[in-house]
Amino acid sequence: MSTIQISQRAQAVAPFYAMEFGKQAAALEAQGHHIVKLSIGEPDFGAPPAVLDAMRGAMDGRPMPYTEALGLPALRQAIARFYRDEHGVEVAASRVVVTAGASAALVLATAALVDPGDEVLIGDPSYPCNRQIAESFGARVTLVPTTAGTRFQLDAESVRSHWTDRTRGIMIASPSNPTGTSVPADELAAVCDMARERGAWRIVDEIYLNLSDHDAQGQSPRSALSYDPDAIVINSFSKYFGMTGWRLGWCVVPETLVPAMERLAQNYFLCASAPAQHAALSCFTSESLAVCEARRAEFAERRALVLDGLARIGLPVPVPPDGAFYVYFDVSGTGLTSWQFCERALQSAHVALTPGRDFGVHTADSHVRLSYAASADELREGIARLGTFVATLR
Repeated sequence: MSTIQISQRAQAVAPFYAMEFGKQAAALEAQGHHIVKLSIGEPDFGAPPAVLDAMRGAMDGRPMPYTEALGLPALRQAIARFYRDEHGVEVAASRVVVTAGASAALVLATAALVDPGDEVLIGDPSYPCNRQIAESFGARVTLVPTTAGTRFQLDAESVRSHWTDRTRGIMIASPSNPTGTSVPADELAAVCDMARERGAWRIVDEIYLNLSDHDAQGQSPRSALSYDPDAIVINSFSKYFGMTGWRLGWCVVPETLVPAMERLAQNYFLCASAPAQHAALSCFTSESLAVCEARRAEFAERRALVLDGLARIGLPVPVPPDGAFYVYFDVSGTGLTSWQFCERALQSAHVALTPGRDFGVHTADSHVRLSYAASADELREGIARLGTFVATLR
């Protein structure tokens, strides 16, 4: 019998531990336990009602052919208008590429930009799939340690100190997964300026941008495109619009990159889901945007609930988040590593969390991510259970 040889690329990919803990939680649920799931970044709201209605209409039996590889022209135009109306930045619809989720956008952008041996700078902690995708295309990823003092984000000084002759690009997420923290606008502009001056590309993951806090005047946060028009910006319908399982995202790229992105999309994916694209047009109605804004406000209330609860039970949050729906808290005072804390919290308290090991090495043993994408009732129950659990450690 022949043995199939698994590629070195596949062997090098680490597990996504949030999903692994999700599987353990599902096994406990199958035994009849109520698991409070605070491990996965999946909003509990679902798509706005108008989007659901649009999907039902699209699935009425009519033919549903492929769309253009870059996406429905009407959807690309709607996304461009969204940047103008929400973020005050003009983006040509021709620069918008609709993809099968933000992950596909990252795959296309990385395939278009990375050659084997290129060094890519990414902050630590950060979303694990970003570095895994980059490494799959041969990048040499340098994880740059960050601290609470830099909001667990890259800043100009850390980028400058880790830059080498091999550095070809940087990846930044603002707000970040796992910390929920944003890079201050002037700092992000400085980082992008530095990279651009050195001929390097900038990928900025903004999938949580519209879940960020507004300023004192009620203005939406600025996109990186407002001060770096040639940045490659990644976004998604999954988080702000609550459409995780629909697998629909987009990226905005410089005009010079569009032909390469189109060729890659044609060969890798053909196109994103046609019915999902047709339905997503309803995301940009005033009705749907009002629904999403109400949900953003509710996430802020949930965040306050979680921050208050964690402080009450003695689990410190070094940097309170200002976006997304994550809290990154420090468990070093419990005497457990983050992995031990998450395992015992799941087995004894039936609360699913994600250990810092998912997000890098610098905070791998000391920090845990909690997702407050669950309902307020589940969050209260989860905090209460964690309080009981933590009390047994002291």
